Amino acid sequence: MTDTDDYGAELLALAIENSELRLQLAQIQDQCVELAVDSGELHAEIETLRAQLVECSEQRNAWQAEAEHFRSPARGLVR
Repeated sequence: MTDTDDYGAELLALAIENSELRLQLAQIQDQCVELAVDSGELHAEIETLRAQLVECSEQRNAWQAEAEHFRSPARGLVR
């Protein structure tokens, strides 16, 4: 093999490696986009759940206050 053949073989190997790396990069970029979309959806879901938690806590507090209002003052006292 001559130096020209070696140079051609190295150039071909580099071109193949470059092509494979570009393909990997494109796949990873697609995964990053999918991850960003999923992350946005999860963020929105978390915000919804937080709002529901606040609402449930407020309802619980209201029920507790109403229950305390109707509780007999003599109940719960042990003599």
